[in-house]
Formats: sequence, structure tokens, C-alpha cells
Amino acid sequence: MAEIITMPRLSDTMEEGTVVKWHKNVGDKVSEGDVIAEIETDKAIQEFESEFDGTLLYQGAKENEPAPVDTVLAIIGNEGEDISALIGGAPKAVATEEVKEEVAPIEAPTTTSFEVPSNVDVITMPRLSDTMEEGTVVVWHKHVGDTVKEGDILAEIETDKAVQEFESEYDGVLLYQGAKENEPAPVDTVLAIIGEAGTDVSAIVANGGKVAAPAQTSTQEVIEDEKPVVVELEVPQVQVSNDRIFASPLAKSIAKDKGINLAEVQGSGDQGRIVKKDVENFQPTAKVEAPAEVKSEAKAVAAPVQQYVTGEDTEIPNSQMRKVIAKRLAESKYSAPHYYLNVELDMDNAIEARKQLNTVPNTKVSFNDIVVKACAMAIRKHPAINTTWYDDKIVQHGNINIGVAVAVEDGLLVPVVKNTDQKSFSQISAEVKDYAGRARDRKLKADEMEKSTFSVSNLGMFGIESFTSIINQPNSCILSVGAIIEKPVVKNGQIVVGNTMKLTLACDHRTVDGATGAQFLQTLKMYIENPVTMLV
Repeated sequence: MAEIITMPRLSDTMEEGTVVKWHKNVGDKVSEGDVIAEIETDKAIQEFESEFDGTLLYQGAKENEPAPVDTVLAIIGNEGEDISALIGGAPKAVATEEVKEEVAPIEAPTTTSFEVPSNVDVITMPRLSDTMEEGTVVVWHKHVGDTVKEGDILAEIETDKAVQEFESEYDGVLLYQGAKENEPAPVDTVLAIIGEAGTDVSAIVANGGKVAAPAQTSTQEVIEDEKPVVVELEVPQVQVSNDRIFASPLAKSIAKDKGINLAEVQGSGDQGRIVKKDVENFQPTAKVEAPAEVKSEAKAVAAPVQQYVTGEDTEIPNSQMRKVIAKRLAESKYSAPHYYLNVELDMDNAIEARKQLNTVPNTKVSFNDIVVKACAMAIRKHPAINTTWYDDKIVQHGNINIGVAVAVEDGLLVPVVKNTDQKSFSQISAEVKDYAGRARDRKLKADEMEKSTFSVSNLGMFGIESFTSIINQPNSCILSVGAIIEKPVVKNGQIVVGNTMKLTLACDHRTVDGATGAQFLQTLKMYIENPVTMLV
């Protein structure tokens, strides 16, 4: 009997997974314990083993395409077994002959098309900002039946950022308004239709402005329509004037982006107004040797505007990890009322203590290891820090598990040192080094990144003196660790050279009061400034 395997939830925050590689293909024999696929979660790439014996009859996820948790990942059963009822409406990836015979040839969908008059132009709600999803016509400047010329202002449109004038790119009569004033309309829906007076546009309106694609123009027609470009070299007229340049806001914006001097652009709109088309079609006049008298007048003119090379944007698809990081940090920032406490430490004793610790053979303790151990010891004295907020209760955790933030290529992972307060400096050091190395290779296991009760984020190695972090929920606090800085300090009334380090504690005010957080920092400061006290 066929067994359905669903996309597993391999971490507590996982909502979808991506098959990086299938190790078994449809038709392959599978034994219990065989690795079927490698699955990328929001935290790591893990091998997924089969719990069944049989033949792989169906793959429910393609490589490198995300699939939600609990959707069909694979079906294992007897060779040739009919699983069409199990797949339902899923894509038929089964490679059995029986299923192949049932699949009907795919026919191209029929599209309802109609003859669109060649003198009709459909204008859709434009995307006037990168974040705009809908626009609102604040005022129509042209109404149905009005004559419209290219460059005329059709309407003023309010986006999510500003109110902008919107120009027509066509000549004709306004035949239809697709948006009412002060009522939002989605981007790309019909805004207006311009064409010859009396043209029936009801079919276009009924179809939402979608028209059948025009027939492809033949190569011969393209060649006939192409006209040779004639470059005319003229001596530019030199004018020095303080007159206002009449240009639409959109034309000014495009000119600014392209580094075009609007004084050099010839306007084609009403009363010589410069419109979008004029700027886009503008070509700087070729320079020629001008007569001496023109040269002398040209000295009074400012140098030409520098032309800049426009760079291209690059789209980078969000990885599973990046999407989950974005979601969880946003939830934490806006659900937990953060507040921050700062303290500066004298690190002279810690520097000497670390030197002594590292004289022990096969020992390499870092300052971060000392901070992690000190946090666990201080939490033992202030258990209110080791808590999680729920709507109906606050849970005070019995174990002290410190999560250590590790930067990886796609974002951030937080492996967890379990029972940190009960481990030595060398044990903490070995675990953190192991976790950090495997985190960068995406080889951490799910349970190695779960059940943290407090987190530490250290950017000191990058020279950052102080910073604030977003709480890694369900923790109540996260400690931000800065760099050790050598600077003048006052000791015993004398200015001497000392070493200091700044810490910032972010707290969830629902669980940790200000005084509680301050007392924790006092204890933490005592431990780090005197590491020997952690050995008692």
C-alpha cells in the first residue's frame, strides 16, 4: 500500500522547505533509512530519510522550488501501483505507464479576443513609485468628450508617497474614465481610454482593458517602416536667460535622473511645455567648431551638465532563511516593547585572565566565551531574565540555554549552548567554535538551534563600539557586545590608558522591568570585569 510523505517541519519556525537535491528519482527502489532528498529549511540544509520500503512513485516538490510544510513531498509504494487518487489535483510527476496513458494532451487555452480599433489607446493606472500598489485620482483635468493632446495633464494622482500630475502620451478624445475621483484604484487597472470621437469602447471596458495581442509584424514591414537616422550638426544658439523652464514634474524627474539640462530640451506640449517624451527622446547636439564670435559669447554660459552612466538594478530572490528572519524580527520588534540598557566595562582584568586561561594546553578561550559564561552565571542570580511571555502567563525557564548569533551568507543563525551555566570556559569555547563552523556550512541540526532562553550578539570583531539588537523571541532579552577599545580612563583619580567594552541589553518590558534588567547588568559587569569570580 502506498505511503504519503509530507514536507516535514524540521525546525520550530519552518513554514516551507526547498528540496535542494533529490537523491531518489521516480521509479527508484527505496529502503528504510535511505536519504530521499536534501531539504533546505529556514535555518539549515538537512538530509531527509525514508521511513518506508518500496518504490518512489511520485515527487511532490521540484528542486529549488519552495513547498509548504505538510504538502505532499513524495509517495512510496509498490511498483506500478495506482496512486492517482492520492495525488488528486497535484501535478502528475509519477513515471508509471498507467498514469501516463491517462494524461490527456494539453491544449492551449482559448482566449476571447475582439477587434480593437487602431485609433484607441488604453491607459492603465501607472506605478508612480516602487512601493505603489494603488492610486487615487484627486482631480480629473480632462473629462469624457474633451480633446486631449500629448503632454496634456489628464489627472492628478495620489500615490503612497505624493500627489503627481499624470500626462497623456496620446492625442485624441477622452472616451472613458476608469477611476472616480477620491476612490482608490489598483495599479494596472484601466485609468482612461483615448481615441477618435464616437468610437465604441464598451468591449474594452468589459474586458478590463485587456486586448488581444497584436499580430507580429513581418520582417519586411519593419524594414520598410525603419527610416535612416539623419544626424544634423548645428551650431547651438547661445542664450543666457533667467526665464522659467516650463516642464512637467515627470519630465523634470526623468531629466534629473539622466543628468539632462532642461534648457537644452525642446518642448512639444502646450505653449512649448517639456513633457516626458521630449526628455526621453532628447539627444545632445553634436559639438562642432563654432565661429570665433560665438565662442566668445559662449564663455558666459555655464559648463554642460555631466552625463552619468546609469547602473542596472539586480533582483536577488529571498532565500527561505531571509524570509523567516524578516518575518520573525518584524514580529519581535512590533510585538515586544523593547527598551535598552547600556553599561561600559573595564576589561583590563579580563584581558589578563584570558591570557592565563589560554596558557592551559589545547585551550583557546575568546572574550565572547567569557561573556557567554558570565551571562549564564548572572542569569542564575536573576531568573526573571530567563523568561518567555505568553498572553496568559510568563514562563520562567529552569534551564539556562544561551543562543550565540552567527553571521552566515544568507543571514543569521543562532545555535544554542544548552545548560551554559554548568559548563566550563573550554567546553563553551569548543561548542561555539563547532557550531559556528557548521552554521556557515549550513550543517547545523534543527535541535541545535532550538530552546534558547537568552541570546548574545557580538559585533566587536568588526570594530563596532556599541549597537542595539532585536530580541530573538521567545527570549525576553538579548545582549549586544561591542569591541574592546583602548582609551584614556580615570583610575584612582589618575588618567591612565585602559581597555573598555560597551554592552547593550535589549529587554522585553512585558517580562523584564527596568530595575531587573539593571541589576542583571550589574552582576554581569562584576563577572566579566573579574572572571576569576566565575571559577569560585
